[in-house]
Amino acid sequence: MGKLVGYARVSTEEQDVDLQLDALREAGCRDELIFVDKVSGARTKRPGLDACIDALEPGDTLLVWRLDRLGRSMPHLVTLIQELLEKGVAFRSLRDGAIDTTSASGELVFHIFSALAQFERRLVQERTNAGLSAARARGRKGGRKPIRGDDPRVKTARRMHRDHELSVKQICKTLDISRATFYRYLAVASEPTPAP
Repeated sequence: MGKLVGYARVSTEEQDVDLQLDALREAGCRDELIFVDKVSGARTKRPGLDACIDALEPGDTLLVWRLDRLGRSMPHLVTLIQELLEKGVAFRSLRDGAIDTTSASGELVFHIFSALAQFERRLVQERTNAGLSAARARGRKGGRKPIRGDDPRVKTARRMHRDHELSVKQICKTLDISRATFYRYLAVASEPTPAP
């Protein structure tokens, strides 16, 4: 049988994590297998969670006090639990009793959550596509504005390149542009400038 690994999180240093720690210990987690973060759930950098996931092995079970202690959002939570399941790690939330992937009914509830998260992603995708279509119908195009050969940045890049005093790397550093942008400028500079 695998080990029980606990994860606890509070949003600020001032908040007390003892309630979560006590619940995890009572559920059977040993202190050395409880990982803690004192950061907002919205933060992507959570060293405690990273260490916790690294410590998990197939057959282990990750315990949290409540679901909101683990995931930043429903899609993030579902993705994280799905990755654990693929790794052979079970998941259990102590306060949200229905979420327990070690049981058939808990796994069913997780799959319902997963379907809802997928539905939410599809709705966002559809709204984005509808907005882009509406903008195109009004004549607006996305992306950056095309650069012309008479643009001062293009002229400067071309002049510096023609002078052969600096390498491409030095020109890019001087103009604070990428190599790709530099070559795009050169390509635009060689095209005839359209009449306004």
